[in-house]
Parts: sequence; structure tokens; C-alpha cells
Amino acid sequence: MSLFSAQLHPGRALGFVVLGASLHDVLTRIKAEPQRFPKIELFYKPTDPVKQPVIVGLPANGMRLRFDGPEQRLRLIEVDDFTKNHIFLKPANDKERDLVRPPPTTPQRTSADNTPGPTFRHIYQRFLGPTYDGEYVPDAGDVNSRTGTYVLSYPGVAFTFPMLKSDYSPSKDIISLLSSTAVPNAMAIFSGDSWATARETIWTEVLPSTKTFAPLAKGKDICPDEVSLVKIYGGGKLQMFRKWTNSHFWIMLGDTTPQQLIAELGPPDAIYRKNDQRMYIHQIRTASNTNGRPNGNDLKRPDDLTDTDQSSAAASDDYDSNDEAVEDDIVANVSGECFYNYFYLGFDILVSTPTSPSRPPPSQDENSGIPSAPFKSWSADRLVATKVILHANVPGSYPFNRHRRCRWEIPYLSGPSSTDAVINSETPFVETEESLREEWKSIYASEADARQKQRGMVLNRGWGDSPGSSCEFLGGWEESGGATPGVGKKFEGTEDSTTTLYGFPGLVFEVLKNGYVSAVTVF
Repeated sequence: MSLFSAQLHPGRALGFVVLGASLHDVLTRIKAEPQRFPKIELFYKPTDPVKQPVIVGLPANGMRLRFDGPEQRLRLIEVDDFTKNHIFLKPANDKERDLVRPPPTTPQRTSADNTPGPTFRHIYQRFLGPTYDGEYVPDAGDVNSRTGTYVLSYPGVAFTFPMLKSDYSPSKDIISLLSSTAVPNAMAIFSGDSWATARETIWTEVLPSTKTFAPLAKGKDICPDEVSLVKIYGGGKLQMFRKWTNSHFWIMLGDTTPQQLIAELGPPDAIYRKNDQRMYIHQIRTASNTNGRPNGNDLKRPDDLTDTDQSSAAASDDYDSNDEAVEDDIVANVSGECFYNYFYLGFDILVSTPTSPSRPPPSQDENSGIPSAPFKSWSADRLVATKVILHANVPGSYPFNRHRRCRWEIPYLSGPSSTDAVINSETPFVETEESLREEWKSIYASEADARQKQRGMVLNRGWGDSPGSSCEFLGGWEESGGATPGVGKKFEGTEDSTTTLYGFPGLVFEVLKNGYVSAVTVF
């Protein structure tokens, strides 16, 4: 194993690990260097993985990285073993300073080479310099404990020293409080003036863009700011907001062209084409049962939405009972369809021949300010965006780390009570389902009819290219690591491969066993 050597940037980064970076970005980079990071541990709360923090442990490197749950942004970098890395500081116009002297490459070693970490004197006098008095924190796990922790804090970085309660006194000065030979048991890198003030807002503070971090700037390369939130409106309209700016743009399904997508989002990370006939039987079923149904586009089942050959190109009422006609129509529409994969933005966009988007929700006001984009009868060879798949990157799910997390909300839906915020990517699906059923109940003949058409379809991703899921468009996710190392690789023993699909007009939700949404397809 090669030693992890990194420059300390207080309040911003440790080497290439930058505060504010996404969980997907950091994991992808770490997994691309197995020689430096031979072991990765992932810790999360299985029953609430999208609200509680996610921790990435690097035991071979003596580090822990803590991410918030909703945004999956890096909030805290911890070093708990100084012998497993080489950390240095390089002030402007000054020579490099080592936090701990790295072990020599020659067999000759001295006792100083085996030190467990930097001494208090080295930190205070040579590495960072003097600072204000620290903070004593009693052991929270045991009120009767005789030990606690003394936090020596600088702007953006802090060191913790074990200390007996009997040794601490507010009247003692910092030098006499800790002997010159005291060694910290951990170091933390965070955003803030001191640890005492930063820990109050560490999980909610708006961190600056990683693009503003000069050491990692891409020089002259220009890339758009990431999409931080997608608002899903009915009728195939999506409003995408950029992080750190007030700008946004619209994707109109059935109208937005590939050229417009690239102009707003940049070129896709990959383009995926696939020919899969395994949902053919469900299309035959749909074709033979169209009489007496409401609008076919609005009431499609999840299985009708997930075959890549048809995508949403043909409404169910365009079929007749002739099986050969159905098959001919499938073959005629495979050409030109592809997915624009935006792994680092958290979504995929199906580009195919034009189709009319789903109907707007009943409660949506025509004067709501949402731009109108009536469906255009493009020529048969013209390609437009017809579906968007938003990925939640839920820890423990089978496709974890294929995409970064994409947050979304549905403005025309509210939670179970009048005080609840709108339904979003952190809402348990049971609440989302309740709101959607209430919104769309008027288009069904009865409640029984609605539940029949909204029932779930179970699938298992562990069988490979499982038909029936929104991610099935892209094939087996383990196939995707070639061009982007680290993307789509498993964390053994954590994958929840069985999910359930639920379909509503214009939406298909893929739901995990813990009740959270893994992906939502908008059409």
C-alpha cells in the first residue's frame, strides 16, 4: 500500500478530499486508487439512509469522511491515526511543514519514527502556531467517567486530546493544561472559525462550490454548475436549479432537443443504447386490453414504461390486437433511441422519437406561471427528450454509487398535514403515495380501480438486467465502470437488490424495502 500523502487546507480540504464534494465524487476517486485506499467501509442507518449522516471509513489510511444524508455532501474530515498517512502544510512563501514526519524508506529507524502522532508542542509552536484557549468536553457516554476531551481549535481544523477531569481547570492556561509531549487522538477538518461554533451548523451550512477551490480547479475547462434540485411538474415539465446561483432552466419532454440538453448540461458522461425485448409480453397485454381504458399515456403501468425498445414512444391505444403489428412497431422504433447518462449530475435522459408527455395534474392551475410547450409533431427522425430518470443514490441500494444523488420535489403535492412541506426526495414513499392517490383520484372510475392500476411490481436487480425498473434502461449497472473507474462497483454485503415499482400518471417510483425512493422516472 502506498502512503496517502496530502496537503492540509484548513477549512477546505485534505489533499483532493474537499469539503462540499459529493459522496459519489469522493467514492469514485477513492475507488479508482486501490493501492492507496485498499479498504473502504460504509456506515449508514438502514432504516433512514437519506436523512441521517453517511460515513465512509478508510481504516488503512486512518481516516473517516462524514457526509450529510439529504445532499450527500462532505461535511467533516477526520484523521484518527496519524501513522497511516503523511499530512503536511505549505504556507505561501514558506517551506513545507510535516504534521508527522513520514517513516523513512530505509531500514534505519529511530524511536522518533514510531511516534503515534504530532505532539501538542509541535502543533502549537511549529505546525499551525498559537491559538485561543480550547474547549473541554466531558465524556457524553458516561456521566461518571473520569476522562474527557480537550479540543484545541483553529479556523477550519481542530485537534482532540484525551484529558482527565481532575486535570482540567478553566483557570489554567493552555500551555500548562497540556504537556509538551501530549499527543492528540484525532484531527478534524471542517468549515468554520472554530469547532465550538461550527458543530452547530455543520450538517446544514451551505458550503462553497468545489470549483472555487483553486488547487483542484480545472484550469481553462468550463463546466456548468451542478443541478442541486429538480422540481417535477405535470405534463412532462421539469425545472432544474443550479447550486450556488439563482439560475434555472426547463426540460420539456417531447420538445427539448439534444442540442438544448448539451447546451445547458454539457456533454453526457456516457451514451447508452440498448435493445431489450423482455417486456414484450406486457405490451401485448396492454395492446389487447385498451378498450374502455382512460388515456393510455396517463395510466401506463411501470412495466409499460421500462422497455427500452418502446420507451414512451407509443401510447397503448395506438395498438390493436394484431401481435405482428405490435412487433413491427417495436422494431421500427429502436433506431436512434439512447440515454444521455449524467452520472455526476444524478440523472439520465432518454432521447427518442417525439411522444406527447403525460397530462398535467388536476390541481395545477393554468395560470401557475409554468411555461407551456405544446407537443409538436416533429418528423419521425427528429429526436427529443422523452423521459428523465432521477437517481437517489441511496446507501445500501443495489445501484449505489452509479450516480450522484439528485434531489427533487413535486410542487403540486404536499405532505399528509397542511403544515408539511412539499413531497420531495427525502419523503417516505408511503406519504408520497398517499398524496399522489389523492391528487389523481378523479381520473379513475373508483378507488378499487385506482389501486388496481397503482399496485406495485416487484423486481430483483441481483438477477442482472432485471426488466421492469427505471434503471433497467441502462443495463446492468456493474457494466458501467469502464470509462469512469469506481462508478457502479459494489460494496459487498450492502446491496438491497429487491425493489418495487409504483406507477402514476407521468411518474414511476422505484421503492426500496425501507420505504424510500431509489429512483423516479418522469415521462
